[in-house]
Amino acid sequence: MAKSFAVIGLGDFGMNVARALSRKGFEVLVIDTDETKIAEISEEVSQGLVMDATNERALKEAGIQDVDVAIVSVGTDEAILITQLLKELGVSRVVVRATSPLQGKILTRIGADRVVFPEREMAERLAQSLSSPKIFDYIELSPEYGVVEIVAPKKLTGKSLKESGLRKNYGVTVMAIRRKYPVMSKKGTPDFKEEAIISPGADDEIQEGDILVLLGKYKDLSRIGKL
Repeated sequence: MAKSFAVIGLGDFGMNVARALSRKGFEVLVIDTDETKIAEISEEVSQGLVMDATNERALKEAGIQDVDVAIVSVGTDEAILITQLLKELGVSRVVVRATSPLQGKILTRIGADRVVFPEREMAERLAQSLSSPKIFDYIELSPEYGVVEIVAPKKLTGKSLKESGLRKNYGVTVMAIRRKYPVMSKKGTPDFKEEAIISPGADDEIQEGDILVLLGKYKDLSRIGKL
């Protein structure tokens, strides 16, 4: 498991990634040419350096070769040079934010371990969730598979998972069931609490209002959303 990260380029994406990793307790080194951006985040990360990441000597002196993962988010063609330098210096995993499909192809060819398109991926995720009012959330696992949180279709309420035919007829796996149940608050007023049934069994019954966490192919998941 990765323990140390370097984030190169502190635009919105880089800033958010660095902060998220730091909040999770990881060591985070941030690099940018803008002193103001480094000052803004320096107290939230392990180390902040004002430097040009296209300078191989400066990268070496910064100890970039010792991090487990480097995230490149410069948003320009400099990302190609920086990625190449990082791989040559021995960084085991390099993740790069690409700004175009062509840039993404080049980055992959020169050794980027993962190329991300944050704006496109967020747009696809939003479109997927909006395409069905029953879908609450969506996580892309691969170009073919994903995980969705979906309101249990009325046709399935009152049925066990086995009776629902979700696996047999639709080829999807129920990873969990999120369920709310009524309780009385400390103030004596009606309230709700939520429980999660992880890896439910074939005999677990689907109840009205349940949120099903489903794993499967996108084409099969979309069929569930239309029930």
